[in-house]
Amino acid sequence: MTFPPPAALLDSPDASEPSAHSASSIRKTEEAPHREALIIEPAGRFPKLGVRELWSYRGLLVFLVWRDLKVRYAQTVLGAAWAIIQPVLTMVIFTVVFGRFAKVPSDGVPYPVFSLAALVPWTYFSTAFAGASNSLITSANLITKIYFPRLVIPFAPVVGGLVDFVIAFVILLITLVVYRIVPSPAAVVLIPLLVISMILTSAGVGCWLAALNIKFRDIKYVVPFLVQIWLYASPVAYPMSVVPARFRLLYALNPMAGVIEGFRTVLLHTGAVPWPMIVFSLFSGVVLFVTGMYYFRSTERVFADVA
Repeated sequence: MTFPPPAALLDSPDASEPSAHSASSIRKTEEAPHREALIIEPAGRFPKLGVRELWSYRGLLVFLVWRDLKVRYAQTVLGAAWAIIQPVLTMVIFTVVFGRFAKVPSDGVPYPVFSLAALVPWTYFSTAFAGASNSLITSANLITKIYFPRLVIPFAPVVGGLVDFVIAFVILLITLVVYRIVPSPAAVVLIPLLVISMILTSAGVGCWLAALNIKFRDIKYVVPFLVQIWLYASPVAYPMSVVPARFRLLYALNPMAGVIEGFRTVLLHTGAVPWPMIVFSLFSGVVLFVTGMYYFRSTERVFADVA
């Protein structure tokens, strides 16, 4: 299947729209026997999520992902190595502070690999939703000039972050080899499910924050605090075993709790696979994803006016 390159999408005459309005649905009507007009209509009170339209603009999504990656690593000495340095340095700090000084338990495995198994998915999540939260502000020139599904913008950091995640995950696998830890066979099935849950959560939170940020510019100051609070509310520096058993399902409403614990159990053999926790966390991630997309779509009609 072929589709026009991103540049063609941006330069196409059919892509233009009035700068004073944002739009979320389009329809074609015939003005003459061999001529069509593109009519752009604002979303109603109960808009569709627009997944099919988002897929039709996947070429633009790829273009924005590539643009973000180039901007992120342009004129940097280490380039993509930062995808490795960030979780590894955090692992070293956590090992010294929590593993050596605080003596936090690590479920019987060395603390460095215990923390790295959590930091790889956590780093992706925190970077993805933080980038998505500010995406509409940095892409204001696109919003006010051309038509395309606005969901493409917050989705670009979420998809682009997968490149760094894959690099960091390879480093995690190398670390497992160094410590002579063999992942469970269940990892082949469970890791993709956990990655999907992680992506849905990142996209959902990103859509919520992006839509709120364009209306309330205080959000950009809230995001760093949210990242810190969410970090310590997730089992990154400590094991799930320190949480009382009666509170674990409630704790699993944090969608990253099940993801992190799932990574550890199948990669490090820290216990039985916590299926109830994973299911609860996946449910929370899906709820965030659907509500985030719905809120984004219901407010996108004012994006061009306030961007």
